[in-house]
Amino acid sequence: MLRGDLTELVPVLPAHVPELRRILHTPAVAVRWGEADAEPGWPLDDPEVTCFAVLVDDEVRGMIQYGEEDDPGYRHASIDIFLDPTVHGRGVGRDAVRTLARHLIEDRGHHRLVIDPAADNDAAVKCYAAVGFQPVGIMRRYERDHDGNGWHDGLLMDLLAGELR
Repeated sequence: MLRGDLTELVPVLPAHVPELRRILHTPAVAVRWGEADAEPGWPLDDPEVTCFAVLVDDEVRGMIQYGEEDDPGYRHASIDIFLDPTVHGRGVGRDAVRTLARHLIEDRGHHRLVIDPAADNDAAVKCYAAVGFQPVGIMRRYERDHDGNGWHDGLLMDLLAGELR
């Protein structure tokens, strides 16, 4: 378990999955994450990422995950997060991202972290900037739109270990 000021990050358990699926299907989250849970074993079946349930007052309020690039020449970690709209704007995302970033730097030994929100997701960009992530550049037509009919740009942001706020 990782403890922040507002959140606890605990490894995702099967008991968390129904609430995580409910959150994914709220309109505010679905527009960004689409059918992320399309696979029957989601999110417990992907060995490429480590997933944590985001708990606020012992209630599941979202999920945060990281992946690691272990090639010594490119070593870094990436973060993704989604939260229940009921906790948007309350500092929960900032606290969860900061808590996971601290773990990745202090415990996992990463010197650089990346995160890649949709370029038009102003709330996410502000959240990540408050933790210390800085814009690196626009990734044009980076990911599919939630309806699968088009593409949208992503913003690559990174954080170096000494920049964590």
